[in-house]
Amino acid sequence: MVKFFQHTFKYEYNWESVTLAFWLRYPNPFASHVESVDVIDRYVDPNTGVLRTTRLILKRGVLPKWGKGLIKNPEAYIIEESMVNPKNKTMITLTKNVTHARVMQVEEWQTYQVDLNNREFTQVKTEARIISNFGWGLTDHVELFGIKKFADNTVKSRKGMSHVLEMIREKRGRGFLTV
Repeated sequence: MVKFFQHTFKYEYNWESVTLAFWLRYPNPFASHVESVDVIDRYVDPNTGVLRTTRLILKRGVLPKWGKGLIKNPEAYIIEESMVNPKNKTMITLTKNVTHARVMQVEEWQTYQVDLNNREFTQVKTEARIISNFGWGLTDHVELFGIKKFADNTVKSRKGMSHVLEMIREKRGRGFLTV
């Protein structure tokens, strides 16, 4: 069985600021589990003007007591692919874990776009799919753990983005940053 998560959130910042914060979001006090972020590939599609980026992210995980015998190393590599379209002001991201995928595969899609009700705000739609092929009667248990952790981490992720957005606002106020 597959577990799904869906959530929509609104940042009271313009699209340019939110997409900038996305690239600057690590490190932040709410993401101490992120060890490193490396750009693997980045280019602008000459036909569409879309910026395409692939990054490799190393995260340090926390295992439940019952999971300690299943996974030896709680660190996980995550692939993040993104497409930023500055013409229509959308950014779409896909992240998925490369390691521990047999135990639990987490796929997350996010769409960042200008809020239709207030063009100074940015709406972020998050969708995730948690899949376990572990078997042995543990699949549902693993997926339920995954969906709970994902929901909890979504709250931390928003706090981290808000922290970075506030730093951007302060630097712009002092004339240090322009977009």
